[in-house]
Amino acid sequence: MVERMTGIDAGFLYMETPSTHMHTLKIAVLDPPGGAIDLDALSRWLVLRLDAMPALRRRVQPIPWALHHPVWVSDRPVDPRQHCFHHRLRDPGTMHELHQVIGRIASTPLHRDVPLWELHLVEGLEGGRVAVVVKIHHALADGVAANAMLGNVADQNPLGAPQPSPQVVDDHTPPPRELAWLGIRDGVARAVQLPGLLARTVAALVRLVRRERPDDTDVPRPVLDTPATPFNSALTPRRSFSTLSLPLAELKAVKSAHGVTLNDVVLCVVGGALRRYLLTRDALPERTLTCAVPVSTEPTGQAPRLRGNLVSNFFTVLGTDQADPVARLHRVHRTTVEAKQVQQTLGAEMLRAWLEFSPPGPAAVVMRLYSWLRAARWHPSPVNVVVSNVPGPRAPVTIDGTPMTDIFSVGPILEGIGLNVTVWSYVDRMNFTLLACPDLLPDLDELTAELRPALDELLATIREETPR
Repeated sequence: MVERMTGIDAGFLYMETPSTHMHTLKIAVLDPPGGAIDLDALSRWLVLRLDAMPALRRRVQPIPWALHHPVWVSDRPVDPRQHCFHHRLRDPGTMHELHQVIGRIASTPLHRDVPLWELHLVEGLEGGRVAVVVKIHHALADGVAANAMLGNVADQNPLGAPQPSPQVVDDHTPPPRELAWLGIRDGVARAVQLPGLLARTVAALVRLVRRERPDDTDVPRPVLDTPATPFNSALTPRRSFSTLSLPLAELKAVKSAHGVTLNDVVLCVVGGALRRYLLTRDALPERTLTCAVPVSTEPTGQAPRLRGNLVSNFFTVLGTDQADPVARLHRVHRTTVEAKQVQQTLGAEMLRAWLEFSPPGPAAVVMRLYSWLRAARWHPSPVNVVVSNVPGPRAPVTIDGTPMTDIFSVGPILEGIGLNVTVWSYVDRMNFTLLACPDLLPDLDELTAELRPALDELLATIREETPR
C-alpha cells in the first residue's frame, strides 16, 4: 500500500503554487432518463468501482525533511463526502453557463490530505442532460491513464475491470522514522544510476549536435524563440473554460488532401484561430507562436495503464506568421517532423530520468517563490501555448446504463503559459477544450469561436483543388 512516487509524478506536485493548479479536468455529458442523477447514488457507484481506478485511492505522504520524493499510500477508505459535490444551473442551463461553473471548479486547488480528485455533478443542462466534472491531479494520471480508467468503468468494460466490491484497505502507514529510512535508501539507490544517465545524456547531445538539420525547418528553442503575447505572463488563481466540437471527418479530409498527420491539422487549426484572434486585437507577433506538445512514451504492447505519467514533450510552431493556411499547415508539418526527430535523438525517457533527481524541498520552494514574485513577467515564456491531442472512445459509451453524449478534457496552464488547448476525440468529432487565466485572456469564448473559421480556411483549399 506504499509506493514511491516517480520523479515526473512528483514534479507535478512541486510545480503547484497558489496560482498554478496542476489538476486536469475530464467532463462527461450524460443523458440520463428523467434528466436527473442522484449524487449519493453516483457516489456509491463510484466508490464500489475504485478497484478499477486505483489512482483514486491514493493520497500523498511526504517524506520527513524532504529526503526523497513523496510516496503514495492507500491506507484509508475513500469518503465520498470529501470528494463529491453538487451544482445546479438555471433551468434550462446553457453550455456557456456550464463553462462558467467549470471555470470556477478549476480555480481552486485540490487538498493534499485526501486522494487528489473531486467529482462535481452539474444538473440543469438544456435537453435534460447533466455534466460530471472530474478534477484529478496530474500527479495521479496522464491522458492515456485517464482514458483507460474511463474505459474500465464504462458498461462495455473493454479492459476487464473487476466486479464491484467493498473498499478494502490497509490501515497502516509507515511511521516517520521508517519513511525517512525508506527515503534515504531509495535516494542512495537512485544516485548509483546518475553516472550512467550523465553518460547517456552527453552521448545524446553529441548525436544531436552532429545531426544534419533541414534548411526549411527551425525547431523552436524554449524561451529563446518565444514571442510575447497577452497570455504569456504571470498567472492568477482564476481560470476560464471553453470548448467546441469539430467533425472528425473534416479534419481527416484536410489530413488526407495535404498528406500530413491529424495532429498537424489540429495544430494548424489552433494556429489559425490564434492568428485570427490576435490580429483583431492588434496583438499578433511578427514571429510565429510556439507550442509544447505532450506525447505519450507508453511502450507498445503493454497492458492498459491506470495511473501515473509516461509523457514527454516536443516543441514546434503554430505558423501564426503565415496568412496562407496551406503554407501554415506545411510549415507546421515540416517543423513537427523535425521536432520529433530531435526528441527521438535525445530519447523520450531522458527528461523523465533526470526528473528522478529533482530535490523535493528546493524544487517546491523555488516554484512558490517564482510564483509569489510573479517572475514570469520578467522573461520570455518557455512556449506560448500547450496543445495536446488524446484519442478518445471511438464508439458511444454508457456509464451505469446512462448514455454519454460527449466528453471533454483539458490540462493545466503553467506560469508564463496562460493557455492550454486539449483535444479529445469522441466517436465522430474532435472536442477542442481551452483553459486559460481570464486575467490574461479575458474573452476565451471569442478565441474558441475562431476554431471553426480556421478549419473552414483549410477546407476551402480542398474545394479549390477539387476538379469540377
